[in-house]
Amino acid sequence: MPAEERCLVMGVVNVTPDSFSDGGQWFDEDAAVRHGLELVRQGADIVDVGGESTRPGAARVSLEEELARVTPVIRALVAERVTVSVDTMRAEVAEAAVAAGARLVNDVSGGLADPAMPRVVAATGVPYVVMHWRGHSHDMQSRAIYTDVVTEVREELAKRVDLVLAEGVAESQIVLDPGLGFAKQGEHNWELLARLDRLAALGYPLLIGASRKRFLGRLLAAPDGTPRPFSHSDDATAAVTALAAQAGAWCVRVHQVGPNADAVRVAAAWTRGGGR
Repeated sequence: MPAEERCLVMGVVNVTPDSFSDGGQWFDEDAAVRHGLELVRQGADIVDVGGESTRPGAARVSLEEELARVTPVIRALVAERVTVSVDTMRAEVAEAAVAAGARLVNDVSGGLADPAMPRVVAATGVPYVVMHWRGHSHDMQSRAIYTDVVTEVREELAKRVDLVLAEGVAESQIVLDPGLGFAKQGEHNWELLARLDRLAALGYPLLIGASRKRFLGRLLAAPDGTPRPFSHSDDATAAVTALAAQAGAWCVRVHQVGPNADAVRVAAAWTRGGGR
């Protein structure tokens, strides 16, 4: 799947009651499938189906509950010829999702939450998103301590790559994600976005997930300091998308697909116009 002429757009379907920006809207199976199809109509290249919230402070759900949430939605979307990824930290969920037709595993823990994940992904042969991660949601923000965030994230991702390669994952399967908002404060996210070139120098495609995250709401805060609501930062998300795409990102993960699909088309035209 990596190696595209333009940045891809991954639309988010949270089959959860508690995700940070749209928890509960798509918790019903039929609603989740309808939403996934709508995202494709808006221009999504990939639909990312997740059954466990990773918002700061979120508690984990059981394996059985996560499987029950995502498997039928993935099957239904694949039956409609949608390219589906699964957003999971569990090897058993990844294996079941690929068996149901998912074509990418998006693991926010980069294999740290479940040591079996790299071996399972290696056996499936599907692309594998390895995200920078320092711990589960309930305490991840306490780990947002860096001297040089770009260097440290780069080094920690490089170590994760070495480890998943040692478990049999092929280099051609790997996609990297800097993990915006995961054990990161706002200033860390901005520094990482400004230096995507240093992360790309690791030699793997980059997935960027800035959509509706808290650091955008804080940037756009009202004069009294009140952060902008999550769902009101879609314009800022599209701006990040255009800049990330122009910087060479392989894919952006977003909640509202239409404006972001437009943004990557603008970035592609900009790049072509510059002779790159």
